Amino acid sequence: MIGMFEAVSDFINRGGDVLLMIFAVTLAMWTMILERQHYFRFVYPDEAKRILGKWHERGDQLSWRAHRIRELWISEASADLNRSINLINTLVALCPLLGLLGTVTGMIEVFDVMATAGNSNARAMAAGVSKATIPTMAGMVAALSGLYFSAQLQRFAKDESEKLADQMTHD
Repeated sequence: MIGMFEAVSDFINRGGDVLLMIFAVTLAMWTMILERQHYFRFVYPDEAKRILGKWHERGDQLSWRAHRIRELWISEASADLNRSINLINTLVALCPLLGLLGTVTGMIEVFDVMATAGNSNARAMAAGVSKATIPTMAGMVAALSGLYFSAQLQRFAKDESEKLADQMTHD
C-alpha cells in the first residue's frame, strides 16, 4: 500500500500541479457518470412505471388537454433522464484542455531552465519535459474513459424517452 502511494506521489510530482486538476475533473466526471448509471438502473424504471400508470388511469386520453399533459410528463421524464449529461460532456472536453495546459506549463519550465543554464542541458530539462508530456497523456486517458460512457448515457436517455412516449398511447 505504501509503495502504491509513493508511485502515485512520484507520478504527480513528475507531472506537476496540473495533474491534480485533471484528477479533480476526472473524479467529478466519474461521480456524475456513476450517478446517472444508478439513476437509469434503479430509479428511472419506477419513475417510468409511475408515469405510465398515471397515463393509463386517465379517462381522457384523446383531448387537446390530455395531449398537453402527455407532452408535459414526457418532457419532465426526458429532462430527468438528461440531467447532468451536458456537464459530463463538458468535463470530458475539459480533460484534454487541462492536459494541454500541463504541456504549456512544462514547456515553460524547459525554456526557463534553458534561459537559466544558458545551454540545453538534457538532464536539467528532463523535469520540464516530463511535466509537459505526463499531463497530456493523463488528460487524453481521462477524456477517452469518459467519452464512451457519456455517449452511452446520451443514447440511453434518448431511447428511454422515446420508449416512454411510444408507451403513452391512447387506449
